[in-house]
Parts: sequence; structure tokens; C-alpha cells
Amino acid sequence: MAMAKPPLQTAAILLLLLLVAAASWLQTADAASGFCSGKCSVRCGRASARARGACMRSCGLCCEECNCVPTGPARGGNECPCYRDMLTAGPRKTPKCP
Repeated sequence: MAMAKPPLQTAAILLLLLLVAAASWLQTADAASGFCSGKCSVRCGRASARARGACMRSCGLCCEECNCVPTGPARGGNECPCYRDMLTAGPRKTPKCP
């Protein structure tokens, strides 16, 4: 007869797997935000000091969603269609990403 693992040992193994998965996710999220903050700093560099915070916030959200930020000042062209085509919610549907 095979012996069943004690519940405590099984719980410990599940907890360890959960911690490993969480650490992996945090590493990926941290790398993406570093990428995005650098790209958005360049993209929002010409904005006035007053508008820079809003530009960085919306650019960061768009970058996290699309994993890219267009390099030029235009709306993105074909370089990053996800960023270019993202629209705000509501009836007006204006471009979301700076």
C-alpha cells in the first residue's frame, strides 16, 4: 500500500510553488516597468513640466498593456499599433496614449 503524504507536507509544497510563481511574476513586472519608464521618459520629455506627470502615467499604462512605446513624436504609425489604436472609454473614444 502506498502511503499518502501528510497534509502539512502537501501544504508546504503548494506554498513553495506559489512563492516561486509569485517571485517570477514580480521579476517580470519589475523588468517591464523599467523598460516602460525609460521609453516613456523619452516620449514625454518634451511635455511641459505641468503635463509631464499625466503623460508619464498614461504612457506607462499603455506601455504595460502593449509592451512597446513608439520612438517618434507622431501617434505611433506602424511601429506600435496597439499603442496607437488604444482609445479611452466612453462615447468620445479619444486616443488614450500620448
